[in-house]
Amino acid sequence: MPTVPDAASTWLAPGGAGAARGGRPFALSPQFGKNGVVKTGDHAVSSDAAGRVEADATTRDLVARSILEHGPSTAAALAGRLDLTAAAIRRHLAVLVEFGHLDVRDQRVYGQRGRGRPAKVFFLTDAGRDQFEQRYEQIANEALAYLASKLGEGAVTDFADAVMAEIEADIESHPSDTSDREGTIAALVEVLNDRGYVASLQPVASGVQLCQYHCPVAHVARAHPELCAAETRVFSRLLDSHVQRLATIAHGDGVCTTHIPRPVERKVP
Repeated sequence: MPTVPDAASTWLAPGGAGAARGGRPFALSPQFGKNGVVKTGDHAVSSDAAGRVEADATTRDLVARSILEHGPSTAAALAGRLDLTAAAIRRHLAVLVEFGHLDVRDQRVYGQRGRGRPAKVFFLTDAGRDQFEQRYEQIANEALAYLASKLGEGAVTDFADAVMAEIEADIESHPSDTSDREGTIAALVEVLNDRGYVASLQPVASGVQLCQYHCPVAHVARAHPELCAAETRVFSRLLDSHVQRLATIAHGDGVCTTHIPRPVERKVP
């Protein structure tokens, strides 16, 4: 499978600076200057190159959608459906395979198989299907609303406690030394990062702030704050301390921030 030769595509390839932007393959959010250069962090791409990259991204969207609508397809079939040259379709397919949005296998033959090698077909991976519209959050919200309507609001709280108890279990089985407060906090940050919360600690005069820069359940928590409350209870229980939730992504803040106060030293009389 050929690789992508142009510099702009290389910049956006997996591991390249542009790939960190996320979103669909090679989607670009350019900021054009008067000199016709798109500045993106430490990199600069000409406006013409940015236009080509954006056009390529659109074409790759069409390639993926064609496979979604027609099923696993050969390069020749895709080229015919999208009116692309063989070289162009293979270049786009190479990028989608490299990003993990497509994979390739031998074409299944039903009946008698002819001579020669079987044709290769490209099919969408789970990551590729995730690029299209999903309803996971809507279904989750509807499920919790249904649970509340049938069993009462307390059922949602019970569910949230059960979900957050998994974090508590991960801490208890964590290989790090969690016998003291500092070790438990460090293990908590690591477990949260493993679960996609992008957590870190920020020291403040009165203790530390646990900052979570991403919330995988933010859209659900916005409708069901019981999830945030259950998380706060788990933090408090793990650290054997009162903690204060200062901000949440679910409520529109940029970062979920929890204040963990410095332990109060008890004087022995």
